[in-house]
Amino acid sequence: MTRFILPLAVLAAAPAHAASGPFFSLRNTDFIVLLGFILFLAVLVYFKVPGMLGKLLDQRAEGIQNDLDEARRIREEAQALLASYERKSREVQDQADRIVAHAKQEAEAAAEAAKADMTASIARRLAAAESQIESAQASAVKDVRDQAAAVAVAAARKVVAEQMDAAKAGQMIDASIAEVGAKLH
Repeated sequence: MTRFILPLAVLAAAPAHAASGPFFSLRNTDFIVLLGFILFLAVLVYFKVPGMLGKLLDQRAEGIQNDLDEARRIREEAQALLASYERKSREVQDQADRIVAHAKQEAEAAAEAAKADMTASIARRLAAAESQIESAQASAVKDVRDQAAAVAVAAARKVVAEQMDAAKAGQMIDASIAEVGAKLH
């Protein structure tokens, strides 16, 4: 440190040479200022202020370096976290796509099943309707036959009643009794 004081003193004394009179006199203000400055530098060196300033600067540089390292570490963690979230987002999107595709397949299958059920239901209803129609036709035919038989019996009764007299009725009764007796024995 003393190597810096001598050149500094020489530079500081250079303007003092321009002053009139002897330089190393207590009446010369430049000399007094030079002595005060040298004394100030000596006090700084005695109390090790340059070392303290160096330590403070080193501590500050170390703190800044620690802050930079911490920021770098946090940045790397943030990038890793971002990559993880992006990967999870892609996985969730893929899963959602699979769920939608599966739901579409199930909906199509359900639609096909409903269509098959509807076709079967229509076929059952048609068969039931045809059965009811056939039953109604059979019932109508039976009713027509019964009605025709009733009309035929009534007509035959009327014709027989008109053509029948007491003698013929007796002969028919006798013939019927004989026929029943023959069939029973």
